[in-house]
Amino acid sequence: MIVFPNAKINLGLNVLARRADGYNDIESILVPIPLHDVLEAVVDPSLAPNELVYTRSGLSIPGDPKTDLCYKAVRRIQVDRTLPGLRLHLHKVVPMGAGLGGGSSDGTHTLLLVNALCDLRIQHEQLSTIALELGSDCPFFLWNEVCIARGRGEQLTPIRLDLTGLWLVLANPGVHVSTGEVYKSTTPTNVPWDFDSIAHRDRMPEWNKGLRNTMEAYVLRNYAMVAELKEVLGKAGAAYATMSGSGSSVLGLFKDDPGNLSFPPGTSSWRMKL
Repeated sequence: MIVFPNAKINLGLNVLARRADGYNDIESILVPIPLHDVLEAVVDPSLAPNELVYTRSGLSIPGDPKTDLCYKAVRRIQVDRTLPGLRLHLHKVVPMGAGLGGGSSDGTHTLLLVNALCDLRIQHEQLSTIALELGSDCPFFLWNEVCIARGRGEQLTPIRLDLTGLWLVLANPGVHVSTGEVYKSTTPTNVPWDFDSIAHRDRMPEWNKGLRNTMEAYVLRNYAMVAELKEVLGKAGAAYATMSGSGSSVLGLFKDDPGNLSFPPGTSSWRMKL
């Protein structure tokens, strides 16, 4: 069985406050986008129950495969259920450390894939609990629709924000930006946003101020390539340009097809119609 874990973008990200548990209260609009990894799982009768063979291809993923959320997702299910021997393969397309939620999506889609493949019938509420154990972004990929995220990112409220027909340009400089580093270096605003007034397509030009990413100040100051990518998108006529998540990817939304833009060497970019 094969699934295609998709990436997401953030329309703004407001770091509201530090939390006693070490996390941060945030708010952001999360949007699923058609940029995908490929994830396949098969039952292998030659493997013992609960045995897992996990392989990877595509973009190089640093570290032990056992630290991947895909691997952890299967092992977490095995805490409560005995699974048949499985072979799991991830083909990585979405860049890592890019603010696109690729790893979180892979982990969550592993939960969904194994649940379907093994006919476990784990309900949405329990999947949400397990997904949150994997990471703050993970529960969003169970919804996979435009949502306002609050709390750690797990408090999700679907909203009507139709971006159909807009052009999205994503640019990634190939630089890994540490999420922990960025959160630590971002001063909380302590001021919540009024999403009811700003989260409307016809107000998109106002998003550059009303839906800004409060992490950008630190990242643009310390990662010159990220700042350069945002400048390219702005000069190309993006109605809205912002860093996604904690970086390092930058996105631009255009009303018309901007064509192929010229980015600095080493940049990966994607142009897609939403």
